[in-house]
Amino acid sequence: QVQLVESGGGLVQAGGSLRLSCAASGNIFSINAMGWFRQAPGKQRELVAAITSGGTTNYADSVKGRFTISRLNAKKAVYLQMNSLKPEDTAVYYCKMGIQPSPRRNEYDYWGQGTQVTVSS
Repeated sequence: QVQLVESGGGLVQAGGSLRLSCAASGNIFSINAMGWFRQAPGKQRELVAAITSGGTTNYADSVKGRFTISRLNAKKAVYLQMNSLKPEDTAVYYCKMGIQPSPRRNEYDYWGQGTQVTVSS
């Protein structure tokens, strides 16, 4: 089975930085787009950043200029560098990857377990 494991969350003061990591393991033939989502209490889950297989990136307006998404295909990993963190960035962050397990199977979205990011004021 394909699994995505996240790490890097924690408690940080406003203005600080965190780097989230997410690595996939298992039967993986190919990985298409990768992305990071977050969900805060009382709010809908939202797309924070995404990166295509070709390296094109997209960011939510609220994080543009502060967050950077990147990927390392050799490690089947996606990263989110978060700088100038604000209290409103507090949420559970989830990574997602579009993965084709084998040439005979369709691409499917896989999710990480989530990692808590808390930004104190």
